[in-house]
Amino acid sequence: MASGNDSTTVKEFILLGLTQQPELQLPFFFLFLGIYVVSIVGNLGLIVLIVLNPHLHTPMYYFLFNLSFIDFCYSSVITPKMLVGFVKQNIISHAECMTQLFFFAFFVIDECCILTAMSYDRYVAICKPLLYKVTMSYQVCFMMTVSVYMMGFVGAIAHTICMLRLTFCDGNIINHYMCDIPPLLKLSCTNTSVNELVVFIVVGVNVIGPTLIIFTSYTLIIFNISHIRSTEGRSKAISTCSSHIIAVSIFFGASAFMYLKPSPVGSVGEDKVSTVFYTIVGPMLNPFIYSLRNKDVHIALHKTLKKSMLI
Repeated sequence: MASGNDSTTVKEFILLGLTQQPELQLPFFFLFLGIYVVSIVGNLGLIVLIVLNPHLHTPMYYFLFNLSFIDFCYSSVITPKMLVGFVKQNIISHAECMTQLFFFAFFVIDECCILTAMSYDRYVAICKPLLYKVTMSYQVCFMMTVSVYMMGFVGAIAHTICMLRLTFCDGNIINHYMCDIPPLLKLSCTNTSVNELVVFIVVGVNVIGPTLIIFTSYTLIIFNISHIRSTEGRSKAISTCSSHIIAVSIFFGASAFMYLKPSPVGSVGEDKVSTVFYTIVGPMLNPFIYSLRNKDVHIALHKTLKKSMLI
């Protein structure tokens, strides 16, 4: 085994991909290519709609714009390299692997934080409607968004720096479709206790912390909704939260299963499946979750299509 000072240690990794069964490679390629195209079109479409329609320039859609932007970048960091693995041996250099790890960590933390900011926005809108414009002013929304990206940057830097200090000796086969933290730690021939501590702290802060905030927000929202007398008022309040609850459930459920379970529990296959949900399926579903039952988005889409037909 090479020593930690040997500069000839692993220079590239082989990503095994989602499955090793040859008969599934081509069907999975077209499946995930379709998911990626839908994700890109859906998120870009929602971004364009929000930008072009002034009546969508509100705090709720400001955060939704950022969620779509994060999902667009997020899926683009993961899916193209995953698709390569379905058609040929997927080789990634050490530098490319660390770069993918950085942006993956950056955008996954951003997603956690932006979903948390959206839950606070819904809390203010339903529980403190008279103070909504003051509480969720442009300055407040902007500072919340800056904080979201700063949290992502700090967490990504922490993970990447800790990973760069590790030495990878003989093993270079990553049993995954991307450079994720757990499979990389398994390959290292140096002590990974610092990395595991950083994972525990960063994931705890960015999953447990936001989960508590979201849970508290919705506890107060449910309490407030229960005191609304009219059925129409309750239905409207519930409908404004339902999309966010679905998005949060998919993302936080899958990510918590992946990172907060004891390491011996579950197979590699289960880890891959849970990762697929929050890295690939979630970014595809979010534009539809937030637009299918949203009258404002339907009106914006109708207006935009009408203008494009008149040009």
